Formats: sequence, structure tokens, C-alpha cells
Amino acid sequence: MKIGSYTLSSPVYVAPMAGVTDAPFRKMAREFGAGLACTEMISSEALVRRHRESFRLMDLGWDQRPVSVQLMGGDPGVMAEAAKIAEAAGADIVDINMGCPVPKVVKTSGGSSLLRDPDRACRVSEAMVGAVAVPVTVKIRIGWDAGTRNYLEMATRLEATGIQGLAVHGRTRAQRYDPSADWVAIAQVRAAVAIPVAGSGDLRTADDSVRRIRESGVDAVMLGRGILGNLWLVRQTVARLTTGEVIPDLSWTEQIALIRRHADLVLDYYGAERGPRLLRKFIAWGLRGFRGAARLRTMVQSVSSPSDVAEVLERALMIDPGSRLSDPECEAA
Repeated sequence: MKIGSYTLSSPVYVAPMAGVTDAPFRKMAREFGAGLACTEMISSEALVRRHRESFRLMDLGWDQRPVSVQLMGGDPGVMAEAAKIAEAAGADIVDINMGCPVPKVVKTSGGSSLLRDPDRACRVSEAMVGAVAVPVTVKIRIGWDAGTRNYLEMATRLEATGIQGLAVHGRTRAQRYDPSADWVAIAQVRAAVAIPVAGSGDLRTADDSVRRIRESGVDAVMLGRGILGNLWLVRQTVARLTTGEVIPDLSWTEQIALIRRHADLVLDYYGAERGPRLLRKFIAWGLRGFRGAARLRTMVQSVSSPSDVAEVLERALMIDPGSRLSDPECEAA
């Protein structure tokens, strides 16, 4: 599939996730075959004001191409200026966040608050499309709440502003991440527009992605929470969708090796002081779901040095994890 002039290597996107999709995470996702990875959400206001952390989030030096930079905000002029900054920094694609449900984002007129104001959303999109030469894409939810499921209006009106791709998370803002995603709504969006559409929500296995593409007709799937602690799902999904190959889950030893690879990248990128603290959540996620892993995760919370990281992973190799578990109560046993 294509976004603008870019032909993607696979129909698997990695969703932009705050505190997750940094440079090391994106590097691994692309190594596993993701066709597109996106930066963490970046505030347009902070970027225009030249806040240092915003530019760090937009560091694209480790990225395979194309790479997408996601911007958040509700002021058309500021968003257009931020898009120019992202383009100058090397963004191949600029994405607009119209889906984030977090209150501190919503109160700034950004994220999913734009679903309540389609006119403003279109002004933002139109300004950004006009400001840059690279493709502009948008991520939306299916509405603000049950009474404003305006996904078809949003999709068709945004398409008319000149965007070149759309990602749809199959829940309203009010639903956050429960109950199940509405893939019927996502299929309706796919049928209503001519631009590429990626679907998102409840994609926990490669078979989930195969089924959802078949049922909805979307051009791509966007993996999000399902890859937290399980980046291998990217590789499995890419294989199923491109060649039909069924790649097994990792063994416990292989899972630890994957965590170690991620840890090495994080320590290399952030350094020995900041890196270990940032790794705590990633290691905890990676150990989740195996018998005895709960005790290891308690150790993870005090990790503060590269040697602490190495010790946790060495101890992990010494336990008998049994089979991967789905019941958190069993995991703690």
C-alpha cells in the first residue's frame, strides 16, 4: 500500500503511543517488518515554542524510512507551523492526533476533542496540508461518545481537506479502551473514502489482524496495546499478512533475549543514567504473563543502573516460567 509517494513494506503500522514509541522502540518494530512507525505524540504548542523535549521526541536519526511524526493541537496556525518544523526535521509523513482521550490533551482542544468540532478539525487539517509538501494523515476515534458517533462525517470531510491516509480506532473517546472495538464502523469508513485506511483496536494476535482485514477491507492494521511487552507480534503479523507464514510465539529464553536487545538499545540511546529508569516499564511488560514473573517485576521497580537491568534478566533466565498465562491471578501464584 502507499501513502502519498511512499510504498510501505507491509500493511502493519505501529501506533503512536506516548512514553512507548521512542526511537529504540521504533527501530525494533521496523526491524520486525512494520511498514510504518510513528513518533510519540508531540504538542504543537511546545514544538513551536522550541521546547527541548519536543525536539527529542522528534529525533529521527535511528528511523527507517518512511517515518511519521504525530502532532497534537487544536489551533490551525500553530499546527501548520509545527508541521513545517516536523518536515524540516526529516518527517516523511505528518500525522494529526484526533483520537487521544487523555483529559490533559482534550482540554487543550487537541486529541479526541476535535471529534466534537468537525469544523475546527477540518481547519486544522486543511492548514497542515497546505503548509507542507509531505503527506498528512489523521488518526481518529469513531466519535466522542455514544451520542456523537460521527466517524463517517469526520472521515469524508477530512479526506476532502487533502489528507492522504486515515487510521481509525474503533471506540469513542468515552469508551477509552473498553468495551470491544467496533470494526463494523471501521469497515464503513473504509467503504466511504478513497484514501488508505488503517484499523485499530483489539489486535492481540496475528490471526486477529488477518480476520479484521478480511472482514473490514482496511488497507492496514495499526498495532497498539497488543505489542506492549510483545513486540514479536509485529513480526508475526507481518508474516501472516504478507506471506501467510505462521510464526510461533517466543520461548521464555527467546523472550528474555528480546527484552535484552531492547534494553541494550535503550541504554545506548539514553545513557546509563536515564536509560534504566525508562526501561522499568518495558521489562515489566515483557515479563508479564509467565508463572513467577510477578516476583521478577517487583525487582524491576528498583532498577536504576545497567547492572540492575542485567541482574533482573539473568534471574529471569533461572526461573521455570511454564506456559504463558492469560489469567493474572495465576501469574501471581
